[in-house]
Amino acid sequence: MNRFVRVDHNNNPVWGELTEKNIKLMTDAPWNEFEFNGEDIQFEGDKLLAPATPSKIVLVGLNYHDHIKESHTADKAPDEPLIFMKPSTTVIGPNDGIPYHDGLDRIDYEGELAAVIGKKIFKADENDSKDAIFGYTILNDVTARNVQRKENKFTRGKGFDGFAPIGPWIVTGIDPLDLELKTYLNDELKQEARTSLHIWNVYQLVSFISGVMTLLPGDVISTGTPKGVGPFQPGDVVRIGIENIGMLENKVIKV
Repeated sequence: MNRFVRVDHNNNPVWGELTEKNIKLMTDAPWNEFEFNGEDIQFEGDKLLAPATPSKIVLVGLNYHDHIKESHTADKAPDEPLIFMKPSTTVIGPNDGIPYHDGLDRIDYEGELAAVIGKKIFKADENDSKDAIFGYTILNDVTARNVQRKENKFTRGKGFDGFAPIGPWIVTGIDPLDLELKTYLNDELKQEARTSLHIWNVYQLVSFISGVMTLLPGDVISTGTPKGVGPFQPGDVVRIGIENIGMLENKVIKV
């Protein structure tokens, strides 16, 4: 298992591999050809940036049966994965505040496992999709719930700047098919599930999505949220933990 980070080093974003004691800096993203540049720096959590700069984020709705029941949007699981996208401008890192934009009545957290693509694929089968995934991270699918319900669409309600916290790093060499996920709001447990409860697992999702669009290195595929989604307010802290990955923590700020 390896952990790859992006950090603010001398006011520049730099890639590195996190070891037990420090960060070994790299010349490029870990899915590209890179070298270690010989510089090690001390790990400081407040220097972490979002561990991906995707050309696109593709997400999946209604991928847990219990979330389908709580959402009241369908009587049963869809026949195919329900996919939608967030623009790259939604991405923030583990130290960034989730913006509570003016004019929104309710904004929700949604804790999710996310895969980071490591090679270009199009119309890939499940085996090729598995091979194309570089590693895994955590994503908070922040949603302006009233906007989503009003429009019965996903783009605007989920597309505001800052509505995709990602982090804290990318982990490789783990099995994503049965990981525990927990979401806390101000230390109160709100979501608890295992990825084995996904209706479509991450390999199936990447294969399905690649049948629609070319996936590029660095793209992020998020796999859906379990029951327990709910609203937050400015000043709240959202923490999403996934087994064998870590904890993504963000404070909500009024903007």
